[in-house]
Amino acid sequence: MPLGTIDLNLLVTLRALLEEENVTHAGARLGLSQPSMSIALARLRRHYKDELLVRTGRGYCLTPLAKTLLPSVTESLRMMDTAFGRTEPFVPGKSERVFSITLSDYSITVLIEPLLRRVHDEAPMVGLKLSPIPPDTHESDRRLREHDLLIAPMGFAFPGESELIFRDRFVCIVDPANPRLRDGWLSLEDLGALPHAAATFGHSGLNPAERVLEELGVRRHVQVRVVGWLPLPFVVAGTDLVAVVPERLARRVAGPAGVLVVEPPFGKVELIEAAWWHPTRSGDAALGWLRGILRETAPCTVPPGQSQ
Repeated sequence: MPLGTIDLNLLVTLRALLEEENVTHAGARLGLSQPSMSIALARLRRHYKDELLVRTGRGYCLTPLAKTLLPSVTESLRMMDTAFGRTEPFVPGKSERVFSITLSDYSITVLIEPLLRRVHDEAPMVGLKLSPIPPDTHESDRRLREHDLLIAPMGFAFPGESELIFRDRFVCIVDPANPRLRDGWLSLEDLGALPHAAATFGHSGLNPAERVLEELGVRRHVQVRVVGWLPLPFVVAGTDLVAVVPERLARRVAGPAGVLVVEPPFGKVELIEAAWWHPTRSGDAALGWLRGILRETAPCTVPPGQSQ
């Protein structure tokens, strides 16, 4: 089909429809009325010979073909902007971009201080917007499109492109006066006898340390559950509870919380953190810069005294 017979403005409409997965929301984003969006969608359906958006109850969902179109549509629009001189090169020292990052309390605790310092040194006007990880992020790439980066552990089948940024390992934390503590050590028997404080993350799966304890036959009595790892040291302090947490977090807050970091009796169990981004952002020079900063600063977040 000759290029001149295609209305290239439909690419902008198509991207909005694919990203919003809703005709009304896409129209509001583009400033177009409902009838105009319906006409554009009808033209797109005729072109692709596919429904693209189908109703599901009160909402819409993308057809299998539509799900494959967004990366190429986004890249096509980016190339058109470049061809017409509408894309300015990313210059860190002059940029005022605000990056949206979704991550856990653990990642904020161990990453953000060195990341902010490095970003400020290279791009003092660049900002970071930090948000908690939505519980449905792994179900589709829609949540990923709402943010520049997702920082989370490997193993949860998040959509999108990803790269490893750092490794951690699990340790135990207890109050220094815990009655089962002997010469700074705990045994597997101790972990089975002590009440536990544990973190929950909105899903039913076990973290790597919990899986290993289960495989070793350690039956945990979880007395307290909290959302995220950060509250655990403060919950454990002054009690007979034990918690299993990532070492970087444990060593960073052990002093203020008043807890002791104890070598785990179950050996080395790793936690691998990665960064995810939507495939349509793979060519984003600004995001590539931020990912590079993250790769360089993340391994430097090991507090004094931590094993690597």
